Formats: sequence, structure tokens, C-alpha cells
Amino acid sequence: MFFMTSRSHFRNILLVLVAVVACGAPARAQINAEQVLKVGQNALYFEDYMLSIQYFNQAIGAKPYLAQPYFMRAIAKLNLEDYLGAEEDASAAIERNPFIVDAYEVRGVARQNRGKLREAVEDYNSALKLLPSSRGLLFNKALAQQDMNELDSAAVTFGILLKKFPGYDNGYIGRARLSMEQGDTVSALADIDHALELNKNLANGYLLRANIAITGKKDYESALSDLNEAIRLQPREAGLYINRAFLRHSLDDYFGAMADYDYAIQLDPVNVAAIYNRGLLRMEVRDNDNAILDFTRALELDADDYRSLYNRAYLYSEKHDIPHAMADVNRLIKAFPELPEALYMRSNLNRQAGNMTLAERDYKKALSLAKNLKPAGSDLVSDSGKPKGVITDSGADSGSEKGEGAPASSGSGDSKSAETTLSPEAVAKRFTALRTVENNIEVDGDYNNKNIRGRVQDRGRRIELEPLFALSYYTSPTELKPSAYYIPEIDDVNATRMLRFLVQLSNADITLDDEENINRHFRSIDYYNSYLATHTPRSIDYFGRAMDFCVLRDYASALADLNRALELTPDFALGYFQRGVVRYKSIQAGNVSDGPARQAEIRAVVADFDKAVELSPRMAFAYYNKGNVLASLGDFTSALLAYNKAIELKPDFGEAFYNRGYAYFQLGDHDRGVENLSKAGELGVVPSYNLLKRMH
Repeated sequence: MFFMTSRSHFRNILLVLVAVVACGAPARAQINAEQVLKVGQNALYFEDYMLSIQYFNQAIGAKPYLAQPYFMRAIAKLNLEDYLGAEEDASAAIERNPFIVDAYEVRGVARQNRGKLREAVEDYNSALKLLPSSRGLLFNKALAQQDMNELDSAAVTFGILLKKFPGYDNGYIGRARLSMEQGDTVSALADIDHALELNKNLANGYLLRANIAITGKKDYESALSDLNEAIRLQPREAGLYINRAFLRHSLDDYFGAMADYDYAIQLDPVNVAAIYNRGLLRMEVRDNDNAILDFTRALELDADDYRSLYNRAYLYSEKHDIPHAMADVNRLIKAFPELPEALYMRSNLNRQAGNMTLAERDYKKALSLAKNLKPAGSDLVSDSGKPKGVITDSGADSGSEKGEGAPASSGSGDSKSAETTLSPEAVAKRFTALRTVENNIEVDGDYNNKNIRGRVQDRGRRIELEPLFALSYYTSPTELKPSAYYIPEIDDVNATRMLRFLVQLSNADITLDDEENINRHFRSIDYYNSYLATHTPRSIDYFGRAMDFCVLRDYASALADLNRALELTPDFALGYFQRGVVRYKSIQAGNVSDGPARQAEIRAVVADFDKAVELSPRMAFAYYNKGNVLASLGDFTSALLAYNKAIELKPDFGEAFYNRGYAYFQLGDHDRGVENLSKAGELGVVPSYNLLKRMH
């Protein structure tokens, strides 16, 4: 994590003071801590955590007795996974003001991530004394109690939670997970079914139910149906495709299984489990050359993947490629000197090569080992008792084996104390069974303060509009869109060569994550401050400084500069465009109170975009932004008119097609929604396919 040095800290305080003077405010003897705190909150809202910490540092330096800067800095550190720092800052906030409920929650989340579960529960209890009906606090407390293995206490807390909030879908998922841990699948299924009645888009509900179907009755058909639903909701989660391929294979759908492995590898090209499983499937259909390629790739990614080594050795021996087969089997025997199947394989290879003495020796040793069966897994562990490459046997009769990251099931062969025994064929089966991966069925925390993230799992991309386009000094190119969008007005501004950086157009919020990037914009502001103090003010100078303030999330200062730029140049189309963006981002960050003030500011945002297109009638991005503002108000009919105009002016405007499709869905026009999302996907807007799957 980045912390400012004392020199840069002092310099940035001076820069803020200079900026205050330049904006026409009276000079002050010290930093305006409240204003700096507000700007830091802007940065925090837009997930610019490194930048926000700098602002909170300044506020703390100016007024160390305030609780709020410590609390906000704790949130920033929590999101950067600095759990120790978050705990310390939350404690500092509580020392200064013991009535900040969210500070106890932040500290509880930080402690829970550090494994300090009992202290986390104490924090949740402290917060509940101040806010006894907080859904998030009750839920997180129950999760912490479960992690402490205090299952009865967790059950009581879940009971209180669901009595207070009977419509809380994720609460039933949490209690179902608890019931599964207690071995009560009947209660777990009842809670899962009820949660899915409340919300059919709970991916974890389907995953939990599929897990019960597989481990209980081995009902692969039902499990497959639920996994299909989970994939519909999380279409870019490679592990789900791996597990569905396993189910399809179990149901003899080889083509479906192969398609799933192909797509999993497309999503995650370094996923060893998917590559290994595809190799096994290729072996089954006698596509041996490609199977060898898969096992080789798996070994490139994980040199100790002995399952891939075993199968590649077998395929090389099938091809009578004795040198390669011998090299692989020798490595295998070095790792597992008492594995009969490997010794049998080397015996056959030596026999083919005419080395009868070596072949006979390996054969006798393999035969002896097979007659003196050892407990399952004892020949697959090192002297320390830890597995040497082969992880666990999660049910030999089902042919399932969990891969890396999967939790060991009860009775797994991961120690020398296992009581069951396996034949040589069963031991070898460990090397030839399909792998599954752990389904993502952890339960999210539910936080009272929405800036808290902590241990948040990926539930799949939320359904939301593609964001506003803004002028920026940065873009975020992707493989599908390697270059920024073009509008001639930007070229006109850049051609003046009066700005310190090139202006570009982007709808991605860029976060600055290193000291030099952040400080060069403070230096740029310092330059403009000096220039404006000694030269006749020009519109372009205020515009340039406003752009720096935008990067640093200081929207109040950016707005003041854009107002000055437009006073000097009333026909500056890009100035109106960017002022609309700044006003809207300030509203998003919570800088405008609800009620009449917010409505007035939203009308001002729309007016700025309207003025931009009045001055530059072909500016499709201004129409698009206006559509987004109207859609955020729930006025989808008016938003459609704006998106229509944007697409008329720019027929390849993928984001406008996506948002128009979203608007059509909101208005109940399914067919037009699908048509627009399909076009958006064709134009490279990846979330289109997620929304399409959900709406089918």
C-alpha cells in the first residue's frame, strides 16, 4: 500500500491551499479538512482507494482529533486488503467517537479476514447495541459464528435474522450452508428452495442445491439443471463449465462435455483442471495426439501434475514412443516408488526395448506391492504425510476427484491413517479420473456501509447500464477495443497544444494506483495555479486544470473551473459536455442532497448535454450520456429517444445498443431488447451476453 512521504504530504497540503486561493476562496492558515475529506469520499466512492488515502492523510494531519477521516481511511485500506491497517484505523475512529456504528462493522470485517473471529463477533455485537435491527450485522455475525464452529449459536443468529427479515433471500442461503455443515440436507433444501422462490437469480442457491444432488443421491440430472441456471447467471466463471462437463460426462454427453472444457479454457487459458480433463476426454475418443498436447500443456503450467504425467506416459507407450514414455514413467516412479501401476508400465516398456532383466525386476516388485495392499493414499504421500501431487479421492465409485483448491471430503486419502484399501486398479484410477473444482458457494457478507467489500465473492456481473462517457487524460483499452473513441472536437482541443496532457474519451473510471501518477496531476494543478496568477486567464487553462481536478475526484473544484471556462468561451461544446459529466459524478458520489436540490442538479446535467449537442449537433456521446441520466431516473421512454439519436449518428455505437436494449427490457419489449443486446455483443460489449442469458 502507498503512503505519502512527509515531503509530498506537505507539498500536497500547499497545493490544496493554492487551489483554494485560485478558486476565489479566502486564504486560510490551515488546510480545509472538511473539503479534503469530501474529496477523499469522492475518490472512495469511485474505488480510487490509493488516491482517497492521500486525502484522508491530509485531513488527519490537519485535524487528528476527527473520527471520520480514520473511519474512511479504514474503508479504503479494507478494500486494498490491508486488514491490519483497516483494523487500526477503525479502532482510532472508535476511540474518537464510539457511536459510529459502521466503524465497528469495518473493524469486524477486518478482524474476520485476519482470522480474529471472536473479536469480530464482539464488534458486531457492539454495533448491534447501537443498531439492533441491522440486517447486515446480524448476517455477518452468523457467518463469523459458523466460521468459529459455533454452529448452534450461528443457527440462533440466523433465526433472529430471518424472523426480522423473512424476505431476505441470502439469509436463507447462509442458513442452508449452515444446515449442510450440520448434516441436515432436508432443512438446507427447504431454505434453498425458499430463497430461490424469493429470488430466482441467486447463483449460489443453484450451486448449493446441485452439490446436495451430487453428494446425496448422485442425481446428476437435477444437478445439471441447477448448474445450467448458475451458468446462466455467471456465464464467465470457468469452474462452473468444468463441473458441468463432469456432469455431462457422467450422463454420457461427450460432445457437451468437450464443448464445456473448450469454453472453460477459452475463459481461463491456464486452468490446469480444464486442460487435464479435456486430455482425458480426448483419450477416450482416441484423439491421442491432441490428448498428449493437453497433458503437456498441463505440465508446463504445473510441473508436479503427476496425473498428467501418468496419462502422457501411457499415451507415449501406446504410440511405442519408448524414450518419451520412459522419461515420464521414471519421473512418476521417483515421486511414487511404490505405485504398482507405474512399475507395470515401466516393465512393459523395458520389455519392448529388449531389457528383459529390468522388465522382470519391475514386474516382480509391482506384483509384490499389489499383493501387500496398503491403506488408501499411503503410497501417494511424502514422508511428512502430505500428498505428492495427487490430492484426494473424493469417491472412487463416482469417478470424481477434486482438483486444486477443492476442500477435502470426509474420508479423503490425504493421510496415512485411512482405513480402507484400494486395488492397484483403484489406485491407478486416481490418475485417470476427471477432476472437479470447488463450486463458488461461499456466502457474501452483507454490509450496512456499502463501501465495505472485504471478502466479497464474484456473483457475476451486475445488470446495469454501461456508464457515461467522459473526457479524460486516460483510457482503458481492451482486446476488443484497443483504441479510444474519436470525436473531432477532441482533436480540435488537442491541436491547440495548450494542455499539459492529451484529452481522450472513455467510459471507464480510471484509478490511479501509484505515487508518481497521482503527484503529476498535483504538479499540473500547481502549474496552472502559477500560470493563471501571472497571465490573462484563458478558457483552455481553466479547462485543463478542471481535467486534473476530475482525475483527482475533486468535482467541486472541477465544476468551478469549468464554469469559468464557459464564462470566457460560451460556445465551448466540450466544456458543456464535461460539466454535465462532473455534475453527474458529483451526484453519484453523494455530494448533492436528496430532494429539490438533487432534482435541480439533474436538470442542470441534462441541460449541459443539450447545450453540447446544440453547439455540436453530431456529438453522439452527448445524446448517449443524456439517455443514461434519463434512464437513471426511470424515464426509459425518453432515454430511448436519446439512444436512438446516438445510434443514428454513430451506427457502430455498441454501448448505446446495450443501454437501449436494457431500456427496452425495462419497458417490457423483450424482442427489441434481445435484438439490441445481440448487436451490442457483435460490436464488442461483452456484458451483453450475460444480460441476454438472464433475459432468455
